[in-house]
Amino acid sequence: MIIEIRAKNCFAFDEQIAFSMKADMRNKKFASNVHQENNFNVLKTAGVYGANNAGKTCLVKCIRTIKLILSNKKNELMFNIFTGSDVSELGITFLLHGKKYAFDLKYSCGSHEFIYEEFSEITKDQYGNEKIVCWLKKDTVNQEYFCIDDSVQMMIPVMSKNNLLCYLVDTTKFEYLGKMKQILSETAEKIDVINMNNIPLQHTIDLMKNKNQRQHKVVEFIKNADLYMDNFEYVDMDKLTFLGTDGQLRTEEQVLNIPDNIMDHIRLASTYRGVQVPSMLFDSTGTKKIAALASYVIEALEQGRILVIDELDSSIHFKLTRAIVAMFNNELNTNAQMIFTVHDINLMDCKKMFRKEQIWFVHKDEEGVYVYSLADFTAQQGVRDTTDIIEKYRKGALGALPDPELIHSLLSIKGNVKGVDADDE
Repeated sequence: MIIEIRAKNCFAFDEQIAFSMKADMRNKKFASNVHQENNFNVLKTAGVYGANNAGKTCLVKCIRTIKLILSNKKNELMFNIFTGSDVSELGITFLLHGKKYAFDLKYSCGSHEFIYEEFSEITKDQYGNEKIVCWLKKDTVNQEYFCIDDSVQMMIPVMSKNNLLCYLVDTTKFEYLGKMKQILSETAEKIDVINMNNIPLQHTIDLMKNKNQRQHKVVEFIKNADLYMDNFEYVDMDKLTFLGTDGQLRTEEQVLNIPDNIMDHIRLASTYRGVQVPSMLFDSTGTKKIAALASYVIEALEQGRILVIDELDSSIHFKLTRAIVAMFNNELNTNAQMIFTVHDINLMDCKKMFRKEQIWFVHKDEEGVYVYSLADFTAQQGVRDTTDIIEKYRKGALGALPDPELIHSLLSIKGNVKGVDADDE
């Protein structure tokens, strides 16, 4: 599970930002929203609010980039164009198999080199005291090198910088470097990053092809989303039906000429009032998104995965987004996690759904981009668990609101702004 994401000079972020999933156990409210393991307390969900183009998606991009780098895949890292430096910094602290680890890196986007990386294990005793044990440090700028595997330490200065060290050597020869590689790759594999405005349906299709218990759970999720749907399944070719020119449903032989990748989508069928029709052709955009999202949600909950969703509420009813969040916050969820960006203020509910530290904001002004939590606001500042957070946010007391001056644009169009003469339009 993700405990913290750090970024500096990455995408929209110029100064250091830290997004934390660490639970504040001084707050006893909604204990089921917290995963507790070996004295570590991690939030199961967090929602990120902010105006359009403020930086919410950039936070998601940071997580996606970390996943790609830890997976030994080509990364998408971009430095902030206003800083004058091409060195981006990323870091992640995470929990895996009951142990806490931290990994930080610096990447030169110009030369495509990893000029710094550090990996540590963090232990905690029964009194809450943490101890950091460094496994690896490679600082090519200051020429500081350390590895817990002594035989590796002499090699580090002469190793290439075009990849992480654990992917440049045969780690089977080194105990701790091998463990580090396994830990990083396994953590990356657990992370799914999706954008609700471009969510692939193929994941659900692949799952629906297999007749098993997980497929049944996906179908139930889709049906229970209150879509007025009787059933949802991956059907045989001879069961496909289309509307003919006469308005009647009939089997269409021409489907045999459709490429396999498109046919896979067409063979996902929804049933309404006993009539089976291709979801691709008949379902709404929101229904298709729910169908695509369903497999990710079910797999995350079953396998303890980390689901990162950009624009969770895109084309989806607010009751459904609320229900999805509730599934992850539920006490039956033992180790799955969901981080999402959202605009729907109905989810900003500290009375029935969230702890204060589960609500985050991204605010942008002329000076930069800021990432902060609702927990950063104190009771002295008028923010308590009993406070109407939605009303506070509406009034701008929490920041992270757009100031688009749309009324000014409207008046300008109508020619009613001072200095604008309608006759001059």
